[in-house]
Amino acid sequence: MARRRIPGWAAGLIGGVALILLWWLFSITAFQQREGTTFTPVPSPYAVFDWLILQGNIAGAWNVFQPTVTAAGIGYLWGNGIALLLSAIVLVLPRLETLITQIAVVTYCLPIVAVGGISIVVIGGARNPGDPSPTAIFLSALVCVFTTVVSSILGFKSADKASLDVVRVYGGGAWTQLYKVRLIAALPSILNALQIAVPTAFLGAVLGEYLGSITAGVGPTLIRLQGQLDSAGVWSVFLLSAVFALVAYGLVGLLVRMVTPWVSGKAH
Repeated sequence: MARRRIPGWAAGLIGGVALILLWWLFSITAFQQREGTTFTPVPSPYAVFDWLILQGNIAGAWNVFQPTVTAAGIGYLWGNGIALLLSAIVLVLPRLETLITQIAVVTYCLPIVAVGGISIVVIGGARNPGDPSPTAIFLSALVCVFTTVVSSILGFKSADKASLDVVRVYGGGAWTQLYKVRLIAALPSILNALQIAVPTAFLGAVLGEYLGSITAGVGPTLIRLQGQLDSAGVWSVFLLSAVFALVAYGLVGLLVRMVTPWVSGKAH
């Protein structure tokens, strides 16, 4: 007798409820309010709900997230665009594969905090309070390069050799093979890499704002709330950031299924 699988939405709901219960349990046991202060390292779920909904702070959430989202979007486009260009160069000039792969690995292994500190000195911060931080854009682009380069190169190499031979027989060169055969074969890998890069780009933007001296965005808001010992506010911003990254990840995943239905069909 075949076992009935739990639907994805039900599994997600059960997991979410379990996490909230575990969060509530830790807030009242291991992380209680410190003596002589009103500071609670881990606020209860109700405290976060009160800060967001009952106190109405969620109404100004977009003003906080707008510079960060803009920086993450610009960095996402730059980082993945450069990664795809480097991957295409590898196919046209195979001898450069080792060099380009090493460059991608270096971008992944660099201590992002140290790079952020250097970029603040070199690039500087936002000129106007509401503008996205150049440092946030740079770090957002930097953290996207490695995954997209590696996935794209592997995807390009997975092209069917017989199809490549047909293009070559009819006089097609490396560029013709690239956009007529290799790109189609690599599309699932590229799109999956672009999906993974969504939350990564957002994290890079937040870190760039956190290190940079700007007055708007998720990073400065976290610094301000931490200085005020407002743990409920800090956790609320953390949760909103996670929700945004999760929604953006899901939207790109939906796009992947729409563009490559043959891949999602094989998985079932």
